[in-house]
Amino acid sequence: MDFLGTFNYWVVVILMMIGLYIVIAHQNLVKKLIGINIFQTSIFILFISMGKITGGTAPILNEVNTLYSSPLPHVLILTAIVVGISTTALGLAIVIRLYHAFGTVDDDEIQQEIE
Repeated sequence: MDFLGTFNYWVVVILMMIGLYIVIAHQNLVKKLIGINIFQTSIFILFISMGKITGGTAPILNEVNTLYSSPLPHVLILTAIVVGISTTALGLAIVIRLYHAFGTVDDDEIQQEIE
């Protein structure tokens, strides 16, 4: 298989590693949320890439087309995008509450104040 045939999967792996690095390396909670969103976007691209069949068309029955792509991954990703936006909004609301309570969004400083 050539590189262009697997380009989407390389993008997925690179985005996953970038998102995971941001979550692990940074102590700022907003940056961690951004890293989680990048990781989540890579999962979306993975599922959409797996759902596409080369030469496949929309699943409309007729005599001309015999190879169909499944619309299920795309529908599931639409639902996942809505859930992702909701959890990001909730995470940002929690970060705002933590900032008002502790005066910082740094994970280590909040942990020290709690202890």
